[in-house]
Amino acid sequence: MTSTSPVAIPAALSAVAAPVEARLRSILESESARWVAIDSDLAAPLEVLTGFVVNGGKRLRPAFCHWAFVGAGGAANDPSIIDTGAAFELLHAFALVHDDVMDGSSTRRGEPTVHVAFDTEHASHQWNGESRRFGEGVAILIGDLAEVYADRLMSNAPRAAFEIWNELKIELNIGQFLDVLGAARGDVDLATARRIVRYKSGKYTIERPLHVGAALAGRLNELEAPLSRYGEPLGEAFQLRDDILGTFGDSARTGKPVGDDLREGKPTPMLAIALARATPSQRSILNRVGSIDLALDEILAIQSVFTETGALSEVEASITQLTAQAISALDDAEITTEALDALRELAVYVGARDV
Repeated sequence: MTSTSPVAIPAALSAVAAPVEARLRSILESESARWVAIDSDLAAPLEVLTGFVVNGGKRLRPAFCHWAFVGAGGAANDPSIIDTGAAFELLHAFALVHDDVMDGSSTRRGEPTVHVAFDTEHASHQWNGESRRFGEGVAILIGDLAEVYADRLMSNAPRAAFEIWNELKIELNIGQFLDVLGAARGDVDLATARRIVRYKSGKYTIERPLHVGAALAGRLNELEAPLSRYGEPLGEAFQLRDDILGTFGDSARTGKPVGDDLREGKPTPMLAIALARATPSQRSILNRVGSIDLALDEILAIQSVFTETGALSEVEASITQLTAQAISALDDAEITTEALDALRELAVYVGARDV
């Protein structure tokens, strides 16, 4: 990103966030009170989960689900769509907390990651065992708890919506495995990188939430294809923007240290393009991707290679093209004018966001 001005949150997103956040707070505060009455030690995991879910996140998945539902004829204040939005946020918390453990990330949204926070608590009290294992174990349990709460919120959904919900969870795990495997092997080609983009993030963030919303309104059969024509390219654009932010983003806005994705060796399309075009000297610089001890000067050198090979500009061009393709696809979607306007607004935001 070259812009120095924060990208504004669109009304189509902020309008959905408030009721979802209120529902999340209500659920988790009630659960905390229930379990703390049994054992005061249970306050810690539930407080951490509440803070993680309520105080952060863009609410994109609830927004796409909401506007598909409303576009298909559902009422904006229907409790089922608010519950589903809360379920998406809890599922996202599960994914992020586990992802941070797998990646060994130290910060998330400008704060210590869940596993690091509990690692630190263990060490400060000099408890038995290894602090790292304790922190990671508690984080995994908190992530699992978030997933259980998400499933509970979806338990009364129509069968078609629940089937899509389960499919997106499988796709998320499949994509995450490919991501972990690609980072470990250190080999990245463009086809594989794009497959990871699609399954780890694209479908889960945009296409499947749209399908769930249409299913909740009873119009999945009619709207699945046109919503996919919008959601698939926009989902790819979303993850490509994430990849750029992971390498070039402002840590003050992203909440993660600059170059974290490079240290983790994320197998991104941008890296694949750069490797395919790199000179021998540039390739030697790129070979340091995946090294956890990457210094700032090395990160800057890798950024330069991404720029010099044209990888960055090609990914930016792809985002522009994919966003335009998604917006154009809405011409075939028979949904309300209000929803069409909202989905166009969200598409522009997804392509241009800086967090």
